[in-house]
Amino acid sequence: MYPIPIQQLIRAFSNLPTVGPRTAERFVFHLLRSGKRDVSELIKSLENLMTNIESCHVCWDFSDRNPCIICRDTRRDTQTICVVDQPQSLQTIERTKQYTGLYHVLRGTIDVTKDRALDTLKITELITRVNTHSVREVILALSPDLTGENTMMYLERKLHAAARNVTISRLARGLPMGCDLQYADDVTLRSALEHRTAHK
Repeated sequence: MYPIPIQQLIRAFSNLPTVGPRTAERFVFHLLRSGKRDVSELIKSLENLMTNIESCHVCWDFSDRNPCIICRDTRRDTQTICVVDQPQSLQTIERTKQYTGLYHVLRGTIDVTKDRALDTLKITELITRVNTHSVREVILALSPDLTGENTMMYLERKLHAAARNVTISRLARGLPMGCDLQYADDVTLRSALEHRTAHK
């Protein structure tokens, strides 16, 4: 049985996505072998992260300034909002250099198998943005898997009820069903943006 501090850190690492107990155990012993300097740098980076990164109060991306760089950029198309599930998906779309509008980060998707509460997602904030700003189009850019499809159908109903004059579009089917948006290549994603389809 490991000493309590080692057990506690293994449990903490095990809470990270895709990290099981064995991987967590390797992380802990890597840190122990690395020495105090590497551990101190890790602690400093974590403290810096928690101190300086916050939620953009406009799009809900994580940023070191508020509003974030994209939301305060006057060159962006303010009449178009691209809805993504996580900040990583936002960065994936930005790398295509195809999209010039604004974003809205939901912070997750509707997962009926896990009974995810809707109030944990930034859906109300999206509806408020659409209703209070001159939004012409909302692009639903969620991964085309089961939870992504469920979320997009729910958002379509909500947006149609709240703002009838807004065009709601989805990324074109250049993205295969079941793929994760973050792992789509730039050419496929650029094509999906260019050929997105509107849902009336």
